Amino acid sequence: MVNYIWVAMTVIGIVFALFNGTMEDVNKAVFNGAKEAVTLCIGLISVLVFWLGMMRIAEESGLLEKLSKLFRPLVKRLFPDVPANHPAMGYMLSNMISNMFGLGNAATPMGIKAMEELKKLNGGKNSASRSMVTFLAINTASITIIPTTVIAIRMTYNSASPTEIVVPTIIATILSAIGAILIDRYFYYRRSRKG
Repeated sequence: MVNYIWVAMTVIGIVFALFNGTMEDVNKAVFNGAKEAVTLCIGLISVLVFWLGMMRIAEESGLLEKLSKLFRPLVKRLFPDVPANHPAMGYMLSNMISNMFGLGNAATPMGIKAMEELKKLNGGKNSASRSMVTFLAINTASITIIPTTVIAIRMTYNSASPTEIVVPTIIATILSAIGAILIDRYFYYRRSRKG
């Protein structure tokens, strides 16, 4: 569906430019956009490679395992339907820790694996379980300590202080995660009272 929307927007924009005689501006915008995209990608790659390397070092040193143990009691309370030693728990913890360090791309495969394991726990049903909904809410509003992607973008465009967004990001993501959990719990208890 999203592909159709993008195609429609592109076609409408080109037709509009033809009628207004601004095709030259459209061509300039296309080429400038492509140039900006390449510049941005190169800037993002350097920062993401650095943080993925740091995550690998943290994994090899056992830091990720220690962080997982630290957060396991909290995660167990958020997901009471998931057994403590189930693979889904490990994938969810890894996903959350990767998101904390702003590594959304690295967190995605772990999030997908977590959902697959949660689906197995749900008996393979196509409807989402309580744990799946909670995980999706937390993953979407995840707490971010180091917003690597935004820092990389700010560095690419020569920001005077690319890391000044760290504290506001921490505050905003903590509030969004709390909000996501509260809304998730509200609708869960509301539905369970009706049923």
